[in-house]
Amino acid sequence: MNTTEATHHQLSEMAENLKGSEIIKLAGEIREKIEAGETIYNFTIGDFDPKLFSIPIQLKQGIIRAYETNETNYPAANGIAPLRQSVSTFIKKNQGLEYDANSFLIAGGARPLIYAAFQAIVNNGEKVLFPVPSWNNNHYTHLAHGEKVMVETRAENNFMPTAEEIIPHLSEVGLLALCSPLNPTGTVFTAEDLEPICHAILDENKKRQAKGEKPLYLMYDQIYWTLTHGKTKHVDPVTLVPEMREYTLYIDGMSKAFAATGVRVGWAFGPQKIINAMKSILGHIGAWAPKAEQVAASKFVGNMAAVKVYLDGFKEQLGIRLDGFYKGFQDLAQKGYAVDAIAPQAAIYLTVKFDLVGKKYKDIVLSDMHDVTAFLLNEAGLAVVPFYAFGASVASPWFRLSVGTSKMDDITQCFKKLENVLSQLH
Repeated sequence: MNTTEATHHQLSEMAENLKGSEIIKLAGEIREKIEAGETIYNFTIGDFDPKLFSIPIQLKQGIIRAYETNETNYPAANGIAPLRQSVSTFIKKNQGLEYDANSFLIAGGARPLIYAAFQAIVNNGEKVLFPVPSWNNNHYTHLAHGEKVMVETRAENNFMPTAEEIIPHLSEVGLLALCSPLNPTGTVFTAEDLEPICHAILDENKKRQAKGEKPLYLMYDQIYWTLTHGKTKHVDPVTLVPEMREYTLYIDGMSKAFAATGVRVGWAFGPQKIINAMKSILGHIGAWAPKAEQVAASKFVGNMAAVKVYLDGFKEQLGIRLDGFYKGFQDLAQKGYAVDAIAPQAAIYLTVKFDLVGKKYKDIVLSDMHDVTAFLLNEAGLAVVPFYAFGASVASPWFRLSVGTSKMDDITQCFKKLENVLSQLH
């Protein structure tokens, strides 16, 4: 093929440089092993096994009824009015945030909303600030033709960013993307940590307003906020600092709260100007949540008693698993193995540590974290996601363990196998 022919076959610069997902790559390796008959404890997926965690029965029945009554035409571009009203009431009663129904935008899960937020806010070449590890902000920045500014967080802060880490970069960015509870860590902001970040954003925007410049916006992803663990409390920017209302866009939905990842009903709420722009962007893409699911969701989310019953049982089962894995890692650490874990706070994730670089297993030297990841999968049958897949340093010894697909028996069995192979390291 000559140079001219090669040029004709090139894609856009954005598409040519879009990186593949490390998680998807790992999932392919896991699938091959399972298909070959190997026993793999797969805790990589940020999803739920429907056999273990089904969606609420009222929601399921509502979806079926909606299809039976032919709720199958186009929904309103911003979501059907009853759902927007139900979600508005739900957020007010449970978070104390007052946003009217027109301030909400419904879409096919949180992902299209995050995509639309980046497209609505970020100019070509504009910088986007986000902490790492975090989920997919690097890819959304790339899709928006932005420039990423990453702050690597620390274990001593539960991998949540501090004001000291964030503030030096605020003057150069157009969007700050934060998430709490955080994917991949399952850890959360405290009021003491989030409040100074909010005040710093306000201070930055006073300077920009004086110059007539575009403001700095905060995208606050709280998709896991209902799934707090133990005494953990969810905090958010506008509740802490009401003046943040003008600059804060919330990303939320029912995918994680009700084990409904495949139902695809998400919502965003915030400044009307941003919501309207996102509505137009998603309208051109057609990324609506299916109408039948919206009809059913509007009735279920509006049923506060049913929501409470479901969440109480759901969180109890998640908590048992999170505590079980945490105890398992603490037991191994007390026996002298080079592992650790951060106590569970929220979501479906446990942050675990395998400090194994430099150790040797039989004739295999674990020279880097890629080797450690492969060792855990190949020898222990343990599939967990390294933090470098979420933008952290390739030297980070930390991993995400998801409990959404774990059976109770898995906990006991996987630790037996894990301890066996760890005992053979030297």
